[in-house]
Amino acid sequence: MNTEQRLRLATVWLSGCSGCHMAFLDLDAWLLELAAWAEVVYSPVASDRKVYPDDVDVALVEGAVANDDNLALLLQVRQRTRVLVSFGDCAIHTNVSGLRNPLGAAEAVLQRSYLQLADGSGQCPHAPGLLPALRTPVLPLHALVPVDVYLPGCPPDPARIRAVLEALRRGERPRP
Repeated sequence: MNTEQRLRLATVWLSGCSGCHMAFLDLDAWLLELAAWAEVVYSPVASDRKVYPDDVDVALVEGAVANDDNLALLLQVRQRTRVLVSFGDCAIHTNVSGLRNPLGAAEAVLQRSYLQLADGSGQCPHAPGLLPALRTPVLPLHALVPVDVYLPGCPPDPARIRAVLEALRRGERPRP
């Protein structure tokens, strides 16, 4: 990383519960220190930006790839980011989002959730262009793009998040 300029930091939320982002926010007062040397250029918790920017130094990517929108965003992130951090167990192992994988095609999950368990008035959601198509299977980030750093945990401990960001700021590879 260029230590003379502020680090351009992004956080991204794919298919997950946002627990990793909550752990990031649990850094509390240290976030003020982070703001002195990093600029958050994209985040679901700190930005209204809809388009992922160019020239991002570090991206913390939470969640698995469970639908077409997740995949499109992940491909943009990888193309426009120097260091991609697989942020949390969903990003690394698919975790909860991947629980549908043993059921096979995504259609089986929709049938079970919206028809079989419904009270008789169930209907599968279908809105092309509005609802992204589910992907089969749900995949971790590294199955689709190169990942530079793995930050495990459900969610990762805030102290570990801080250690990874501080190491990247110094231009070092974080220790596993």
